[in-house]
Amino acid sequence: MTASNAHRAVEAVWRIESAKLIAGLARMVRDVGLAEDLAQDALVAALEKWPETGVPDKPGAWLMAAAKRRAIDHFRRDKLLERKHQELGYEHDSRADDVVANLDAALDDPVGDDLLRLIFTCCHPVLATEARVALTLRMLGGLSTEEIARAFLVPVPTVAQRIVRAKKTLAEARVPFEVPRGDELAGRLSSVLGVVYLIFNEGYSATAGDDWMRPALCEDALRLGRILAGLVPNEPEVHGLVALMEIQASRLRARTGPTGEPVLLMDQDRARWDRLLIGRGLQALRRAEELGGALGPYALQAAIAACHARARTADETNWPRIAALYAALAQQQPSPVVELNRAVAVGMAFGPAAGLQIADQLVAEPSLKAYHLLPSVRGDLLAKLGRHDEARAEFERAASLTQNARERRLLLDRARPSAAAPTAGPAETTGTTAQG
Repeated sequence: MTASNAHRAVEAVWRIESAKLIAGLARMVRDVGLAEDLAQDALVAALEKWPETGVPDKPGAWLMAAAKRRAIDHFRRDKLLERKHQELGYEHDSRADDVVANLDAALDDPVGDDLLRLIFTCCHPVLATEARVALTLRMLGGLSTEEIARAFLVPVPTVAQRIVRAKKTLAEARVPFEVPRGDELAGRLSSVLGVVYLIFNEGYSATAGDDWMRPALCEDALRLGRILAGLVPNEPEVHGLVALMEIQASRLRARTGPTGEPVLLMDQDRARWDRLLIGRGLQALRRAEELGGALGPYALQAAIAACHARARTADETNWPRIAALYAALAQQQPSPVVELNRAVAVGMAFGPAAGLQIADQLVAEPSLKAYHLLPSVRGDLLAKLGRHDEARAEFERAASLTQNARERRLLLDRARPSAAAPTAGPAETTGTTAQG
């Protein structure tokens, strides 16, 4: 195996296995930062070994074994250091002895849901909200600092500082690696839901790379959402989030063509939508509605997704209802991205001129300056109005801003004169504007 092939294989395995690896290590070493360091050490070992030996049959197990060895070595060194301190009169801490004695067996035991524990640890109130989300995306989503920065629409150095400080804060506060209970659980739930949905969105529409989607992230987020629904069954927003993710995930198979090219919502073969997931999503939405009260942001977005799921064809979509639901969402959760989604929905319901009027008001919004979906939406609305030169410039600008190779090709195709007025991908949620 060539070094380049091995490196690509390591990168692919890391995307799939890193969250489980870090979570399993964090359960034992009780330090999220140390767990990530140990996992990174295992990754370096793979980059060194796999070009010579080839990719093992069970690469995840290989990485865990390598990380385990490094964890044991770490605590043995720690134990020796403690003994030196003891000789010099310092108090001896038996933690290193205990970990070395138990680590090997414990990592092989059933671990319960380490990923869920890791989420709640990363979302501890000792951290600022932005740090909780960034750290969890890093630890569980396997996202790079650049990808997280793009999701937040903030500079890369800002995210990097948040992650470093968050790990240091958790270590200094000796935050327990556990799922909280009672009032503490309720207080931390909102942040956790936001993190789960951001992980899902990164899987649903990858911000960078050659792949349009990363389905493994969607599966992780769905599983975590379902577990949360079991933990807090009387929280409507948990069911709303699960409903939203189930319905969106139902479209994954239809979102790419034969060669992996993106297929937008209005052009998808609805026979390929997973009816089981749609059924689960609608059931979760009903549960959220039955719990009473006004629908929260996730339940509102799930209601929007349900409009698409219930339409047998694209032409049967109830766009006026979707526009109204986005207006309600904007009241609860005002943001430029929600408003951009509303522009698309209004354009579909009441004509492109009405949608463009809303989108044009967002051009000066600082947080959307590098957000490729704004020029993409404007390009579509301009094309529908016959303003093809302006539309082409917007699609080209959108292509220059996206970091996803598949999406860039799609946008450049739409910029071609022969594709002056393509079918647009409508608004669905705050995370997937104009993408399907």
